[in-house]
Amino acid sequence: MHIRRRQLLGTAAVWPLAASVQAQGDAWARIERGAKGQTVYFNAWAGSERINAYLQWAAAELAQRFGVKLEHVKITDTAEVVKRVRAEKGAGRSHDGSVDLVWINGENFLAMKREGLLFGPWSEALPSYAKVDVAGKPTTRVDSSEPVDGFEAPWGMAQLTFYADRARVTQPPGSVDELIEWARRNPGRFTYPKPPAFHGSTFLKQVLMERIADRAPLYAPHRTEAFAAVTAPLWSTLDVLHPLLWKQGRQFPANNTVMRQMLADGELEISLTFNPNEVANEIAAKRLPPTVAAYQHRAGTIGNTHFVAIPFNARAKEAAQVTANFLLSPAAQARKADIQVWGDPTVLALDKLSEAERALFASAAAPGQVRQFAPAIPEPHGSWVDPIEREWARRYAS
Repeated sequence: MHIRRRQLLGTAAVWPLAASVQAQGDAWARIERGAKGQTVYFNAWAGSERINAYLQWAAAELAQRFGVKLEHVKITDTAEVVKRVRAEKGAGRSHDGSVDLVWINGENFLAMKREGLLFGPWSEALPSYAKVDVAGKPTTRVDSSEPVDGFEAPWGMAQLTFYADRARVTQPPGSVDELIEWARRNPGRFTYPKPPAFHGSTFLKQVLMERIADRAPLYAPHRTEAFAAVTAPLWSTLDVLHPLLWKQGRQFPANNTVMRQMLADGELEISLTFNPNEVANEIAAKRLPPTVAAYQHRAGTIGNTHFVAIPFNARAKEAAQVTANFLLSPAAQARKADIQVWGDPTVLALDKLSEAERALFASAAAPGQVRQFAPAIPEPHGSWVDPIEREWARRYAS
């Protein structure tokens, strides 16, 4: 009698779970049906031929598999997309926005989330989200110290990475302190992009994270009254480093693409990127010599996740979710991670994948790849970026 009752109770406990799974499946099926025939205007950075080609491949797959048309709206600055959506909200355009999906993270996500410019929450309900490495890669759920809360879906991983031609730099510096010492011996052979260029601002955050005694204030929203004390180690370090840089720190390259060419031409000996596989990409494309190698500072470098988000007034919300789900699929993530395609590290947990799915990620080590990954230092809260960039401009831009 007791055994029978326990069996009945156990069976009853399974029914709500089964009903929930069925409901989720039905909800996703409705989204896929609604997505058919929709056009997704995906606003994404267009500064890389490899990324543009990858999105063309994704567009073909989405059209064939789901009847979704993906239009890559090529942009140079995500902040301009934020301004456009903000203007549409101000004009009362609540259902006919110009943006269906945007490639985003950091302070741009923070602004859109705080101003109610995003649709959601939605991302953790995607079927593909179940295989995201939320434990091993916590930045998939926290964007620049701001909880994602389901308002954006992770797409790829990134981490500040330096690179040097080992034929000229036999012992690359493994910290900011070592970089300064190296620059003293090799003046004019390193620099960084001019903020607010992304890689330049990231370098500033790296210097601050390495030199500050207590990082805790940087993981809370920016406070004006604390700014001078918190950022003092950054400015004192740059005051020492700048005279040792290319052009004595009086000029800065526009972006890291320019720096990469300067290194290829022998004008610089150390450069930087935010994609650990970029050097391997460039060697494979014969734009860098095979003697160039990527490395990271031993104690860690700034790392984050980049995402896709749906504006509150997107016209094609169903198709945008189908697109994000496909971009998270093992097939799409493995292709994106391929050095020959893009080389963008995956957000998925390989131990959550089937054997066949894991095999998609198998590849031999390529020349130029990072051999010893350092810990990823989470980004400071996004609200610190703008005041740091403004203070840098005040001190050094002239």
